[in-house]
Amino acid sequence: MEPITEREIRSSFVNCSKGDAQRLHTPRNLAFQPWDDLDFLGWADPSFPGRCYAVVPQADRIIGIAMRYELGGSGRAQMCSICLTTHTGNAVSLMTAAKTGESGRRGNTIGTYMCTDLACSLYARNIKRPSMGVRYREDLTAEQKAERVYTNFTAFITRLSS
Repeated sequence: MEPITEREIRSSFVNCSKGDAQRLHTPRNLAFQPWDDLDFLGWADPSFPGRCYAVVPQADRIIGIAMRYELGGSGRAQMCSICLTTHTGNAVSLMTAAKTGESGRRGNTIGTYMCTDLACSLYARNIKRPSMGVRYREDLTAEQKAERVYTNFTAFITRLSS
């Protein structure tokens, strides 16, 4: 992923108002993100527990989405549907996002299970390890896993706007 600015982030959101996009907290450490290892930039809002955001590069633009998740979680082992990493405890959450357009204004949402820390790109590249000791063995390269992360997240965004 190419580095992006706070201004680009704020103008990329498709499922919240422009005012909400201007008020949300962007990552403080944008200059220090591991851009070469990211398929999308994801972060939690420190002021609003249970809110998080992601910005994903597409062919012609970047798309930002606002999401929510329930605090606490189930405490059981669960698998992220974006990077297919299994975590124990509360490290996977059901992330819900308001749909775009009229459907979203009527309150319709979609959801998917994701790593609560939104570090799917780093798990796929084996830069970050899940807290549980057991990992499923895959015969995919880190590059293939990273491609899967991008494909799965793009499919989530497609569902958001359909």
